[in-house]
Amino acid sequence: MSAMSFLSGWFGVRQELLKERRKIIGWASFFLPILIWCAVSYVPFIWHPVVLVQQIGDVDYFQEGMLIDKAIFQEESVNMLRDGKHAPQGVPANPIYLPAPHEVVKAFYTAFTTPPAQKDGLWLHESLWQSIKVIFWGFVISSLIGVPLGVLSGTYSVIARLFEPFIEFFRYLPAPAFGALMVAILGIYNGPKIAIIVIGTFFQQVLVISNTTRKLDYSLLEAAMTLGTNKFKLLQHVVIPGILPDLFRDQRILLGWAWTYLIVAELIGTSSGITLFITQQARYQHFENVYAAIFIIGVIGLSTDLFLAWLGRSLFRWDKPANKE
Repeated sequence: MSAMSFLSGWFGVRQELLKERRKIIGWASFFLPILIWCAVSYVPFIWHPVVLVQQIGDVDYFQEGMLIDKAIFQEESVNMLRDGKHAPQGVPANPIYLPAPHEVVKAFYTAFTTPPAQKDGLWLHESLWQSIKVIFWGFVISSLIGVPLGVLSGTYSVIARLFEPFIEFFRYLPAPAFGALMVAILGIYNGPKIAIIVIGTFFQQVLVISNTTRKLDYSLLEAAMTLGTNKFKLLQHVVIPGILPDLFRDQRILLGWAWTYLIVAELIGTSSGITLFITQQARYQHFENVYAAIFIIGVIGLSTDLFLAWLGRSLFRWDKPANKE
C-alpha cells in the first residue's frame, strides 16, 4: 500500500471511515490525553516544577512531605552544604493541584465509600442525585416551552417574526447574571438553579429547533396543503414526523449545553449538589477528589449521550444520519 493511498484512506475529505478505523480513532481520542497525563505525572524530566521533601536535613522550616519550589530547594541545599550541615533530600514532583492518574482513580472509588466530613453533609451519590434533578427539571421545563415554540416559529413566519427578534437579543445575555434576581423571586434552594438552566437553554433551543424545522422539504408541506390539510394536522402529520430525527439530535446537543450551566447554577443561593462537593474538596486541597468529581460529571454526560444515540438509532431506523453515529 502506497503512502498516498494510506493517507487517503485515513484522511479522505468527508469520507466515511471503516468501522475498525472509527473504533481506533474513538479509543485514541481518550487514550492520548490520558497518555499525556501519565507522562506529565510519572516521568520526572517532563514537568515536575516542585520538589517533594523526603528528609528535611538541617533546614528548620522544611517538613517531610512538603512541596517546595525547585529553586528554593536547591538554594537551601547549597547553603546547608556550604555551612557543613545536612542538606535536605527530595524528589521531583508535580504541584498539589495536579494529582497523578492513580490518585484520581483511587479518589473515584473512595468518594463513594467515605462518609462526608460534616455530620449534616451529603454522600457523593446524594450530591450527584441533587445535580441530576436540577438538570432534569431545568431541561424538561425548557423543552416544554422551547420545542413547541421552535416548531411553530420554523413553520409559520408570523410566529418567527413575533418571537425570534427578542429571543435573538435575549440569548446573548449571560444566564448567571440573573442569579440574584432568581434568588429574590424563587428563594435560595433549587428554584433559582433550575431557572438558570432554563434561561441558559431555552432561547438557544427555540432558535436551533426553528432552524431545523425550516430545513424540512417544503414540497411535503405544499403537497399536504394542496390536499386540504388544516393547520393542526399539518403540524401533527407532516412537520413533526418529518423533523423528529433531527429534533431528537438537537435535544441531545442541548442537553449537553444544560450540563455546562450546572456548576454556575448550583453556586446560586445555597450551594448544593456536585458543586458543593467540589468546592469543599478544593477548600481542603483534596484536588484528587475534585478531578474525580469532574470526571464523574463527564462520565454521566457521555453515558447519557451514548444512550440517547442508541435510542435514536432504534427509534429512527429509516434515518441515515442517526444510524451513522
